[in-house]
Amino acid sequence: MKRLLIVEDKESLALMLKETVEAEGLEADLAASGNDAIRTLAQGKRYFAVLTDLRLPGADGIAVLKQAKESDPDMPVIVMTAFGTIDNAVEAMKLGAFDFIQKPIDVDHLVFLLRRCREHRELLHENLLLKEEFQKRYRLPAIIGESAKIVEVSQSIQRVAPTDSTVLLQGESGTGKELFARAIHQLSPRRDRPFVAINCAAIPDTLIENELFGHEKGSFTGATGRQLGKFELADGGSIFLDEIGDLGASVQSKLLRVLQERRFERIGGTAPIDVDVRIICATNRHLPEEVKEGRFREDLFFRINVFPVTIPPLRARRDDIDALVDFFLQRFARELAKPDLRTSDAAREELRGYDWPGNIRELENCIERAAILCDRSTIDVADLRLGTARSTGEALAEALDLSGTLDEATARAVNVIERLKISEALRRAGSRTAAAELLGISARTLATKMKELGIDE
Repeated sequence: MKRLLIVEDKESLALMLKETVEAEGLEADLAASGNDAIRTLAQGKRYFAVLTDLRLPGADGIAVLKQAKESDPDMPVIVMTAFGTIDNAVEAMKLGAFDFIQKPIDVDHLVFLLRRCREHRELLHENLLLKEEFQKRYRLPAIIGESAKIVEVSQSIQRVAPTDSTVLLQGESGTGKELFARAIHQLSPRRDRPFVAINCAAIPDTLIENELFGHEKGSFTGATGRQLGKFELADGGSIFLDEIGDLGASVQSKLLRVLQERRFERIGGTAPIDVDVRIICATNRHLPEEVKEGRFREDLFFRINVFPVTIPPLRARRDDIDALVDFFLQRFARELAKPDLRTSDAAREELRGYDWPGNIRELENCIERAAILCDRSTIDVADLRLGTARSTGEALAEALDLSGTLDEATARAVNVIERLKISEALRRAGSRTAAAELLGISARTLATKMKELGIDE
C-alpha cells in the first residue's frame, strides 16, 4: 500500500505536498477540510498514513486523527503544526499521532517521516495472518505455520486483500482454502459487509443456479415466493465460490456475465439486478487441464485467474507439522477435559513422516480421533491409526462409555457429542451468533449449553 491522505485547506501547500509525495513514488489523495477527510476515512478507503494540518475549517486535525484511528488503529497519522500550536501537537501525540512536523515544511524531514510510516506499517502487517492478534481481532480460526511457503502465501493474501481483484485459491482438499478466503475478506474494505460461502460441488447442477441467483415467484413448480440468491445476499461484500471447477456449463456462462457486467437476472425474472460483490474462488482441480478437456470455459478461467494463489499441501510444509499438532492437541485437550494430553516422541516422529493426502483436515481428524481413543495422557503411535479409513464418528462410538443403564449411557454420549458439535460450530462460524444459526438453536440456548459443558471460545 502506497497511498497517503493529505488534509490541508491551503490549495498551494496541498499541491506542493502532493508533488513531494509523488516524487517519492507514492500516491496521494487530497482533502480540503477535516469534514471531507473524516467522510473519506469513514467510508473505509485504505491508506498507509494520513498527513493532516491541525487547524482546518470545520472538524480540526484532532477529529481527523480520531477518525483515522477508529477506521484503522494501526494507521500512522502525522500532524502539521504552525507556530504557536505545539501544545496541540503534544495533545495529538497523546491521542496516538505517529509524529508531528512544523510549518514551513522541511521536505527532507517529511520524506523521512513518510518512510518511517511505511516501515512501521509493513512491520505491523508482516505475516499478520500468522499472528494471534489477527485471530483475536477478526475471530477467525488460526493460520498456523512459519514455513517459507506458508509465509509467502500469507504475504500474497495481504497484498491482494485491500483491492477488489478476483482471487483464485488453488490447492488440494483440506489445505484451508476457505480460511484464506475469509482472511482476504476480513483484510479488505468490505470486512463489515457479508461474506457468503457456497460449495459448488455440494449442490446438484439442477439447483446451483437457483442457489447463486435466486428465483421469482412462479418461475417453476414449487416456487411459491421470490428467493434471493447468494450473489444478492453478498451485495457489498464478498462471495466465496468453493470448488468452482465443478460448475456445469450453463452456470459457468451465467457466472461469466456476472463477472463481466456485475449484473444478472433471477430465474424467471427479466429485470437485471446490479451487484457489487468481490469474488473469491477456490478449486482443487487443475483448471488449465479442465479448459483443455472442454469441461471449463476458457474465458471464465481468464476472468477468475486475475490473482492466483496456490496453497501448499501439508507434505510440502513439513516444518509446520509440529506447530499444527500442538495447536490441535491444545484444542482437543480442552474440549475433552484432558489437560495433560501430549504425544510420545515416537508418535510425533510418525506424524512428521506421514504424507497427509488429506492435508490439514486429515491431521486435525487424526489428532481428534487419537484424543478420543487414548485412555492415557500420552498419545502413542498405535492411537494415531494413520492411513486408516476409520472416521471420527467410528472412533467416537468405540470410545463412548456404555456402562450403566440406558439413560446413563445416553446422557454421557449426548454430552460428548454436544461438546464436539458445539466446538466445531464455533470454529467454523467464528462467533456465537453464527454458531447458533449453524446448530439451529438460539444464542441463549448455546450460551447455556456452553456453560453446562465447560466450553470456552
